[in-house]
Amino acid sequence: MKVVIVGGVAGGASAAARLRRLDEQAQIILLERGEYISYANCGLPYYVGGVITEESKLTLQTPESFYRRFRIDVRTNSEAVKINPETKTVSIRSRSTGELYQETYDKLILSPGAEPVKPPLPGIDDPRVFTLRTVPDTLQIRAYIEREKPKSAVVIGGGYIGMEMAENLIHAGLKATVVEMAEHIITPLDTDMASLVQRYAREKGIGLILKNGVKALVPSESHIEVQLNQGSLTADLVLMSVGVRPESAIAQNAGIACNPKGAILVDTHMRTSDPDIYAVGDAVAITNFVTGEQGYIPLAGPANKQGRIAADHICGRDASFHGTQGTAVLKLFDMTVATTGINELQAQQANLDYDTVITYSPSHATYYPGARHMTIKTVFEKQTGKILGAQVIGYEGADKRCDVLATAIRAEMTAYDLTELELAYAPPFSSAKDPVNMIGFVIENILTGLLRQHHWHDVAKLPKDGSVTLLDVRMDQEYANGAIAGSIHIPLDQLRERLNELDASKPVYVNCKSGQRSYIACRILAQHGFTCSNLSGGYEFYHAVISEQQNETK
Repeated sequence: MKVVIVGGVAGGASAAARLRRLDEQAQIILLERGEYISYANCGLPYYVGGVITEESKLTLQTPESFYRRFRIDVRTNSEAVKINPETKTVSIRSRSTGELYQETYDKLILSPGAEPVKPPLPGIDDPRVFTLRTVPDTLQIRAYIEREKPKSAVVIGGGYIGMEMAENLIHAGLKATVVEMAEHIITPLDTDMASLVQRYAREKGIGLILKNGVKALVPSESHIEVQLNQGSLTADLVLMSVGVRPESAIAQNAGIACNPKGAILVDTHMRTSDPDIYAVGDAVAITNFVTGEQGYIPLAGPANKQGRIAADHICGRDASFHGTQGTAVLKLFDMTVATTGINELQAQQANLDYDTVITYSPSHATYYPGARHMTIKTVFEKQTGKILGAQVIGYEGADKRCDVLATAIRAEMTAYDLTELELAYAPPFSSAKDPVNMIGFVIENILTGLLRQHHWHDVAKLPKDGSVTLLDVRMDQEYANGAIAGSIHIPLDQLRERLNELDASKPVYVNCKSGQRSYIACRILAQHGFTCSNLSGGYEFYHAVISEQQNETK
């Protein structure tokens, strides 16, 4: 059997290695347009920032090491320019010599990846305007910084790579500003959760310009003027990070079915519309594991799994890919931002009957030194309590909780299941009731009618005519430092003795710092004849979101 693989990063390299492990006799040819194979895309920003200091650390395999280990014919600087399905051949151009030749195949795996979106802006071809997708890209950026000593940078696009690059440009000594057309950074987050990240990013020195697009880049000898839809700013370096699109032209030209956005359509075995041609990685359309809808989520983890599945199926194994749930994590200075499943906006777009909870939990037992809180937003199905998605923002341990929730989503677990999870506990690592357990407890209370809740955006809609009571049960100093306008202050430990100060005929909307004390207050009030609702996430979350919104309107 002869297998030709187009693309030597992530999915392609994974498929090649798996093929060899399954079939020692197969002839395997791996074509890579660039100089490098099996390199760490996700590590590129950290080389720019000097966190990764050795260039060799960016490549996991070389053509020579890949051949020694797997006896795979790796051809770098070799670009597949045309697929001929009728003759089962691939036309290949050597980028070193210009030679054009053909290679036959029994099976073909396409792993061409994605290319950075470069909008047709005036000035975008200036040599001080960069994209970051490959090892040569990162080498070029770092060389420019070391040679020219730029002082300022504008990053266009506030996604994962954009924010990682902003941090690393600061590490490299530059002043960095991120320009994002959307209303918030990091699209997988909902607006409220993004508020926490934006506030932290500003504290760390990253400038943020949101809800504002770039219309032109105007180069001069000394700098580049970045003209926005509203206003302008100058920079010595510009990084375009506005997303990627599937690099699928070779598939489309061969008549292989693609969706309107250019992503290659595949079945669960990663076969394209041609049964002898497979496609994996950032070039393919995926099925969203949670909603069942077609989507496009270019991530390294799914790409590697897809490469393995394609190889398995070629070798006669019954392997299938069951969809992507978009689990991802971002390090921003000391902060961890992690997501899995769908967010609230996606739940709305899918017309799901859902709700959310905001929980605020310590990373480990608070009596053990160093505990830091994490904020978790969990999306769940109202009727069943099934977990649909989660967003975790914190520090130590935030990635761990996201991974547990990602596993729960893959296993289609409910909030009731989360309450029963037996997770590792010792004071330096967690609490006896892990943050994931706490999510289950909160949702269970809602599903069983033990707790009513309202969200930060509901507060402004509450009647101002005195027909409802806003109650703050925090301590005196907490309340003095800021409170929801119009709220009555009764500390939780005084509530039973001061119930006579409240009107039982009026619904009571309670808040504390995080939602825990106000939940206890709601249980007290409910058992004394009051109708009560708890503010999800508490005043801390409410204040963070409202403050960020006010900051953006200045």
